[in-house]
Amino acid sequence: MSSSTKKIPEVNQDKEHILDGIRCFALDMDGTIYLGEKWLDGAKEFLAQIEASGRSYIFLTNNSSRNAEAYVEKLHRMGWEIGPEKIITSGQAAIFYLKKHFAGKKVFLLGNPLLQAEFLQAGIVLEEQSPEVVVVAFDTSLDYQKMCKVCDFVRAGLPYMATHPDYNCPTETGFIPDAGAIQAFIHASAFRYPDRVIGKPNRDIIDYLAERVGVEKADIAMVGDRLYTDIAAGRNNGLKSVLVLSGEATLADAAESDVMPHLIFSSVREMIPFL
Repeated sequence: MSSSTKKIPEVNQDKEHILDGIRCFALDMDGTIYLGEKWLDGAKEFLAQIEASGRSYIFLTNNSSRNAEAYVEKLHRMGWEIGPEKIITSGQAAIFYLKKHFAGKKVFLLGNPLLQAEFLQAGIVLEEQSPEVVVVAFDTSLDYQKMCKVCDFVRAGLPYMATHPDYNCPTETGFIPDAGAIQAFIHASAFRYPDRVIGKPNRDIIDYLAERVGVEKADIAMVGDRLYTDIAAGRNNGLKSVLVLSGEATLADAAESDVMPHLIFSSVREMIPFL
């Protein structure tokens, strides 16, 4: 169907009462709830209204540059008190996948110290010299030596997975290269893309989400600002998908996209009357 004949949802409306049937809101963070250390307008009120309505929320982020505790600390600095049980990262989902499919295998992790600590705490064996599996994350401590090493392992044919596909990460001052950009670098040298990408929009992180929250997928709404990760994650895996226009995607992007959200709101603030 061409973009000119696509019917996109009316912005800031829920005429079919889709949100009435939602029991759990899976919320992206960067570009949806905050940018950097700054709350997006109405985000705190939105979270409070979810709880007041007797429903739950959980933060679901592809950003694997931090572990759950780091997100808890960040939100605490921003004046919001939650525990680590309210956070799901693509790093955690990768750990879940490794334990299921590569139990006991030695892992080369291209990730920063926070993620390395989370892997070690979960019992994953990290190995720098002779690994059996490669995991590429959003490594904000990346350097050239690390890139040479990971390219060698990927080029050698080791099983190769990535935490998430995002090319850029939104910040208060613009975009910075994310894990997808690192994977593109590896491909340019080693001529391989990951065998498996765990994070949104793929099934593995959504399976992990549903298991963690104990809610049927049809009763979960994925709320986020990216069509190719957040909205596709909902559409591809049986969740309801809600696009907010407070981050990466614009209404024009939605009109051109092959992935159509169930609902579109200017920001989470405009969702409050429908909760």
